[in-house]
Amino acid sequence: MTELLQQAIAQIQELPPAQQDAIASRLLAELQDEQKWGARFAATTDDQWDQMAAMVRQEIAKGETIPLDEVFPT
Repeated sequence: MTELLQQAIAQIQELPPAQQDAIASRLLAELQDEQKWGARFAATTDDQWDQMAAMVRQEIAKGETIPLDEVFPT
């Protein structure tokens, strides 16, 4: 266990049981979501990646995209 996780758990242990359970529920849901995304990502076939890349190229060619600098200005 990392030091940061140990610190977080130590602070959570000081909370009332209801708050501990609320945080635990959120963490478990987040872990489950990450596992689902990981499985879906790993199951993506080369053909699916190729289809997604083709769709992105079409959107770029049609001018349907926004430059990243506009989305995330520096």
